[in-house]
Amino acid sequence: MAPPKIYGLIGYPVKHSLSAAMHNAAFNECGINAEYRLFEVKPADLEEFLLNPQSQVADTKNNVIAASDILGFNVTVPHKVRAKQILEEEFAEILEQKVPLNDKGYKVEVDLYYVKLSGAVNTVKRYGNKLQYCNTDAFGFLRSLKEDLEFDTKDKSVFLVGCGGAGRAIIAALSWINTGIKCIYVYDSSQEAVNSAKKHFQFPHLKNRLRFIEIEQIPQVLENCQLLVNATPIGMKKGEPSVIDKNLLHKDLYVYDVVYNRETQLVKDAKEKRCKGVAGGLGMLLYQGVAAWEFWMGKDAPVKVMRQALEDALREKRS
Repeated sequence: MAPPKIYGLIGYPVKHSLSAAMHNAAFNECGINAEYRLFEVKPADLEEFLLNPQSQVADTKNNVIAASDILGFNVTVPHKVRAKQILEEEFAEILEQKVPLNDKGYKVEVDLYYVKLSGAVNTVKRYGNKLQYCNTDAFGFLRSLKEDLEFDTKDKSVFLVGCGGAGRAIIAALSWINTGIKCIYVYDSSQEAVNSAKKHFQFPHLKNRLRFIEIEQIPQVLENCQLLVNATPIGMKKGEPSVIDKNLLHKDLYVYDVVYNRETQLVKDAKEKRCKGVAGGLGMLLYQGVAAWEFWMGKDAPVKVMRQALEDALREKRS
């Protein structure tokens, strides 16, 4: 039997990732001789990995292979922004090839728009010595909003906490013209993150629709928003408080927390206050993975199988 084709995840660190569980379950379900592995690539080694097909890389089980043997890979922290810069400079013409993704009757193009708007790359496909790349994080968030939260974005206002990597993907997702979002309000406790995001999101279509606010403005802004999104890692650790005062949550509010490894205090508070809808971030992880798998394979992914594999892996990790 031929050796399996290799796909994977690059980041630093990556040992905590659940991605292998869902991708390998999908390969198995579809009878594809392929394997998804986790590769720890240090920031100093990223450019070499991306631009030198013969560079050597080890997975978390210490199997060493050439970069060229990895036919497709996801990119996670801290590499998403830097990977975009490297790939854009080297393979700009590849990005112009739009990639249609079928999703139950409607199409989304994960192309130059999401990469350029978010300023990040999270999925790469190898064509010989060339790399085609896209960003499926934004798509993953939008689909999770639809499937897990049943939230209709048209004419809605959103309050986003956090404008780091996850926050930028969410801004990119919500500002897509088809969402019909009225306004995105953003708060981050890091002035450096705010300044960086302000500098990046200088796009004409976001003028008057993307607003960065101060902490004292949160109560009034949240009162007039229909969706609250936590895009910070606050809540990942047991006992961490909510990013928002429970008393500011209201019954007409939908709440989405990108944290998926546990039920956060924000999610608990939202349920207690009987908010209109509440969801954790497992769906965003799932659907960005679904889009990446379809980008690599060129066919529909077995979504139910991938979701079950993620849920099982998460349950095992918690035990």
